[in-house]
Amino acid sequence: MKILNSIYMFGCYSKITIRAWFQYRIDALVRSFAVFLREATGVIVIYLTLQTFTDINGWNQNDMMFLFSLLFVTYGIFIIFFTGLRDFQSTIQKGNFDRLLLRPRGTLFQVLASNSDWFAAIGHGGLGIVLFLTSANNVNVVWTVENILYYVVAIISGVLIQGAIFLFFSSLSFFFIKTDSMEELFYRNGRKFAGYPISIYNKIIQFMLVFIVPFAFVNYFPAQYLLRKSDMGYSNIFLYVAPFVGLGLYLISYSFWRFSIKYYKSTGN
Repeated sequence: MKILNSIYMFGCYSKITIRAWFQYRIDALVRSFAVFLREATGVIVIYLTLQTFTDINGWNQNDMMFLFSLLFVTYGIFIIFFTGLRDFQSTIQKGNFDRLLLRPRGTLFQVLASNSDWFAAIGHGGLGIVLFLTSANNVNVVWTVENILYYVVAIISGVLIQGAIFLFFSSLSFFFIKTDSMEELFYRNGRKFAGYPISIYNKIIQFMLVFIVPFAFVNYFPAQYLLRKSDMGYSNIFLYVAPFVGLGLYLISYSFWRFSIKYYKSTGN
């Protein structure tokens, strides 16, 4: 009953959020499309580059579009559920977290349900879907039940991995207040690197993308499981554990959140 009630409450929060974001519908659609075009620019550059160079370390145009699609689809879903964590430092800075502590619902539930960046969700998610639809039938993948199930679970895991990263940074906000520089350094730069096969980078960057900010488990290893490209420099065990990394990482970050919240001190307003 508690789980069903939480789902119902999350739905109520979501209705309010959607109404707020789409109060001015034309503006909302234009802004969503602007996000789509902004993100598509980088993809177009890669596409045009591959018109000349044919492939990037064995990854051709369709392979690269498929790799990008995993990144954009997972982010599009992630930002629906975890916008509150993306913007959490401002909640701490302005003293708004105090209000959450006074309410009967769990603080993390309130943070997650309080907001969703629908412009980013539509822009990124829409681009990811377009890239998937244009590449899925042009890559060397036989879409069996097993592969479809792997793909779906890998998407969920990719969402949880990114959620776990932001949950970790949000937990650090209890100690340092401002964490946007760390988010920029690790998450946003890591995401830029993740748009390409990690095999093109040196060992230090590969280590970061696999073990520090594990974007390789968001798109590279799942894509490798389905495409089986020749540049795979890691054990196949990475391909099989990729769909489960998200849950494990999120549980670790959640434990850190539970620990860190004990040290919260109000900043006032």
